[in-house]
This record gives sequence, C-alpha cells and structure tokens, in this order.
Amino acid sequence: MSELLRQTFANAKKEGRNALITFMTAGYPRVEDTIPILKGFQEGGVDVIELGMPFSDPIADGPTIQVSNTVALQNNVTLKQTLELVAKARAEGITVPILLMGYYNPILTYGEERFIKDAAEVGVNGFIIVDLPPEEALKVRNYVRDNGLSLIPLVAPSTTNERLELLSKVADSFVYVVSRMGTTGAQSSMANDLDELVNRVKQYTKEIPIAVGFGVSHRQHFLDVGQHSDGVVIGSKIITLVGEAPEGKRGEVAKNYVSEILNGVTHSTLSKEEFKEIQKKSIEIAKQQQELVNTFQEVHKFPIRFGDFGGQYVPEALHACLRELEQGFDEAVVDPKFWEDFRSLYSYIGRPSSLHKAARLSEYIGGAQIWLKREDLNHTGSHKINNALAQVLLAKRLKKTEVIAETGAGQHGVATATACAKFGLGCTVFMGAEDVRRQALNVFRMRILGAKVVAVTNGTKTLRDATSEAFRFWVSNLKTTYYVVGSAIGPHPYPTLVRTFQSVIGQETKEQFAALNDGKLPDAVVACVGGGSNSSGMFSPFEKDLSVKLLGVEAGGDGIDTDYHSATLTAGRPGVFHGVRTFVLQDKEGQVHDTHSVSAGLDYPGVGPELAFWKASGRADFVAATDAQALQGFKLLSQLEGVIPALETSHAVYGACELAKTLKPDQHIIINVSGRGDKDVQSVAEVLPKLGPKIGWNLRFEEDPSSG
Repeated sequence: MSELLRQTFANAKKEGRNALITFMTAGYPRVEDTIPILKGFQEGGVDVIELGMPFSDPIADGPTIQVSNTVALQNNVTLKQTLELVAKARAEGITVPILLMGYYNPILTYGEERFIKDAAEVGVNGFIIVDLPPEEALKVRNYVRDNGLSLIPLVAPSTTNERLELLSKVADSFVYVVSRMGTTGAQSSMANDLDELVNRVKQYTKEIPIAVGFGVSHRQHFLDVGQHSDGVVIGSKIITLVGEAPEGKRGEVAKNYVSEILNGVTHSTLSKEEFKEIQKKSIEIAKQQQELVNTFQEVHKFPIRFGDFGGQYVPEALHACLRELEQGFDEAVVDPKFWEDFRSLYSYIGRPSSLHKAARLSEYIGGAQIWLKREDLNHTGSHKINNALAQVLLAKRLKKTEVIAETGAGQHGVATATACAKFGLGCTVFMGAEDVRRQALNVFRMRILGAKVVAVTNGTKTLRDATSEAFRFWVSNLKTTYYVVGSAIGPHPYPTLVRTFQSVIGQETKEQFAALNDGKLPDAVVACVGGGSNSSGMFSPFEKDLSVKLLGVEAGGDGIDTDYHSATLTAGRPGVFHGVRTFVLQDKEGQVHDTHSVSAGLDYPGVGPELAFWKASGRADFVAATDAQALQGFKLLSQLEGVIPALETSHAVYGACELAKTLKPDQHIIINVSGRGDKDVQSVAEVLPKLGPKIGWNLRFEEDPSSG
C-alpha cells in the first residue's frame, strides 16, 4: 500500500514535523515480543515501522542487528512466520505502514512474485531489499507495483548520479538515504556533510520524500537529521534497548523510547476500516501506473555474469568499493607495465612451478597416468601467492596503504601477509575463530610477517564469517584500504580478477605437459573446490579444449547425505550469497547452511560463479570426497610420492585416483597440488583416531624403548 506511505509523509509535512521510522527484527528477542513492540511503536507516535526479515549473513549490518538476526533464526523465525506476525499486528489494530526489510536470498527462495502477493494480503506496505541490484530492482518494482505496494530504494554517499537517476525512478513513496559509509549501528555524532548528500539526492528525487538513517540514537540526532530530511530512521539503538529490557516490558520500553525521541508528540492513526479502504485505493492507483522498463546499463570491460551466475548483489555503499576496484583492475590488465611487474616476481614466487609424473601413485592406482602440478612448491606453500602478489600490486596502483584479507586454512592470509611485508603495506587478516584454533601454525606465520589477525567470533566462526566481516570493514575504510579476496567468489570483479591472476597455473600446465608429450593435451585436469581460486585458475585455460575433462572435487565432510559437508555444487542450489548469484548450501527458507570439512580452506557454503556456470553448462564435473576419503588421498600422496599435500588438495588427490581407475594407461590426468600439508599435520593427528580406522591407517607411536 504505497498510497498509505505517501499519505504518511504528506501528513507529517502538513503538520510541520519529521516522520519517524523505527526498525525491529521480527522474532527478537522472542517471537511473542514482536506484537507488543510494534504496538509500542504505534502508541509512541512512530509513522512507519520497518520489520526486519532475519537472514543468516547480513553483511550490511553491524554487530547489534547481526545478533538480532541470529537470535531470531534460533527462534525459528521464517518469512512465512514474519508475514503471520504482520497479519496478527493488523488484526490487533496496528495500522501505521509496515515495511519488510532484509536480504534477497530468502525472498528468492520463497518466490518473488508469490512473496510479494502474500505480503500484500497480510497488510505489508512495501519492501527495502538491502542487496538488490538495479537490474533486479526494476523487475521486483513491477511485481510490487502490481500489488499496490512500494519498493524503497537505498542510496549511499557513494551512489553515482547514474544510479541515483535510476533509483529515483524506482521510488514511489520515499527514498532511504544511508548517511554514511559502513554498516548499521548507533553513533555518537552524525555525518558533517549530510546536507550536501541530501541536496544531491534531491536533484533526482524532486518531490519524493527522503528519510535518513544509519547511526541515529537520541533526540538531538533526530532533530539534527530532521533539518535535512523528511523522515528519520532509527534501528540499532532500539534493538539494544529492547534486548536489554526484561520480558513483559519490551513493548513499554519501545513506546517510552519513541516518546522520548518525539518529545511526547503523537499523531492520529487510522482505524481498521480506514486502513482497509486505503488498501483498496492503493491497488486501484497501482493499476494506472506504467510498468518500468529496464534501460539501465552500467559499462563493464568484462562481463559481470557467467550465464545466470555472478553479478553484484551488494548493499549500495559497497558499490563504491567495487567500482574503484574494477576501474583499477581494468586499467591494470591492459597495462604492459603491470604484467611486467607481476612477472618480475616469478623468481620470488618460484614460478614456473614444476609438473612431473607421479609414477608410483599411477602404478598403485592403475589406469591413467597421474601427473602433479606442484603449486605447493611456491613461496608460502600454495597457489595463493599468485593472486596475493598481483592484488597487492593493484593496491599500490590505487595508492592504498592498508590491505585486508579473509582466510580459512590460513594459506591466503600467509600469502597476503607475505606480499604486504615485501611491499611495505599494513596487513589485517580476518579469520574465523574456529579456523584460528585449527590453523594455529599459519596464524603464527602471519603474525611473524607483521600482520594483525582478527579472530571472528560471529556465526560458525569459519571462512564464511571472516569474509562477511572483511566486507564490513572494507566499506567503512575504503579511503585507505584494499581488500584482497583470496578465492574466485564475491561480487564482480572479484571472480574474474582472481581467475585472471590464478590462470598462470593452467597456462603453465598446458605448456609444460605439451612439451613433455609431443604437443598433446591431458585427458583430464583435477582440482579441489572450495570458493574456486585454484580450480578456476587450473580450468580456465582448458575451457575451450573440449577433449579435456575438468573435474572439481568438493568437501564431502561426513557425507553429502548428512548436514556435515561443504559440497556446494554437488548438493547446493542457486541463490545469492556474499554479493553473487551462485550455488549455495542453504535450507528451504533460504538461510545459509553451516558447513563442515576436515579442511578449513574448503569449509565454505558458496562457490565462484564461473564454476557454477561450468556446472550448469556441463563443461565441468563436480564430485565430493568425504573427510575419510580426503585422508586416504593425503596418505597415498605422502607415502607413494613423498609429497605431503594440504588437506584441501587431498580431496583432489582422491578424486583423481578414482577417475584414473576408469581410464586407460595411455591417458593422462593432472592434479593441481594447490598446497602443502605442513599446516595440516596437527589437524590430521586430531582426526586420525576417528577417521584412521575407516581407511586402515594407524599412526600411534610405540613407546620409546629408551625411556625408563
């Protein structure tokens, strides 16, 4: 009911006041608290309510709203239940406009058209979808319009004029202006340049009202922001107050806080009958509106999608980071000096890495001849150094002084810390607290190299949470900071950028194998798959060589028939996660699954969009190896070739061995040995008592005969 939203802002303007918009996560702190809190908002004088739809990975939100999402999900709040709460609120006389605010993936899972229709039926007035890109926003806006509702666009200080023009067309009730770069959270003071930002936005929105949020926490903030806007949004502060309030008092706390912000001034609200009348009117008006046609085209040097996968599904503030990065990457890859600088580091890396036959492993397995591409011999012990050095060169081109990175197994963190040490840049590495525990050696290596390691304690405390935290930090510190993403994941340009810098692996492999085999191509190349950096780097130079089988081996954990695995392409389905449309391990509600793998570097519920495209198109095949099977690969390569592989690589070893058994002795398979296993020795020792018996491996040491 966009008409009610328009009337609400018009009434506030006529009464000479600012509209107050308040946020609360559905089902927080308890499901039964939601209706009393919404009643408290209305009785205290709120004009519009934003009801948060809980999501497992809210990358635009600070700690306060993150916690409220986690608690609500623990309370089993779903989109269906959120709609039921709205229906109950309407039945109990709450008639102020209610907006649903959240992330795209749960809506995508529910079905966009169905969700919008169901929302309209229970009395929702509109939506704020934090990570909806412009091209998707136009499609969703037309669904919303057909049901008489409103899609409220988000605008950030970094939003370009071209995007402002489009977002203003999407808006039909008001525009939400984010007052500063960064994530949500109460602040002690407001942005000094707010007036300039609002004036720029108004050049495009014209008469459409503007509401400003992010950081408002007390009455003086409300008054200060209100000088520049038509409405003021408050969220994190209320979440904190309600969370601290005792049971049975949360609605009262919400009402008292709102009353304090408004200095006790309230306004009249609609009766249930008046609400229903305006609901009908809104649909009638919607039928007269024209459908918006997508004429929006941002120029990109490289395609931002791989078939149906890829894109930039990110909060508006993050677009500034991506735009600067993309421009820097586009200029670098056509600059011969950049490539000259990168190749001058080959001797530092240890490139080209060697390619040789694994004679004893081949004989033991039978079938095809197995070859090893030895990325584990690179400086720092994995393929990660290729991408890290190239991106740190980019950081220097962009005149950044600080570098951040996320890491799971620690290899990317070590590689980034190494590159920063070589080039004199500050380095902070975000790492899940669980990964910090199981990869203590790499943590110490990073610290030796001068990096700061931040243990992320949110969520599953693994790579997924480290990635989210790194994105949050980057958007708040763009001026000085470059984010070195370690895998072919995330929004454009990262998947293309990482694959470009890692494709040296496949290029060398193709040349080396041809030189040793009369110009022939291998019959298959095999790599482990987590996010996709080593696999996309190995596979991409062979993509057009259709005689070469591309086989990716994922982390099967305890088995893909259990909940404890990380086999995204094998067991996941398309969705939106960490800024990209790809395959995601998610539940039936669109919440991202916790994952499990014996290897920290594969413990991730998403995957690169190019790999998703190769799966969908059939160009690459993907299988899963369980923890026990990976340990078998670890044992085989160690004891037959004298090469201790990383646990990540061990998955590929197992998958390659199984493939070799199906091929002839005159056929050839190449394994990308992406990393060495020093870092995993302690992890292997920990899991051997459980997994060793499954593969007949017992490494218990006999008592020292010299003792006693």
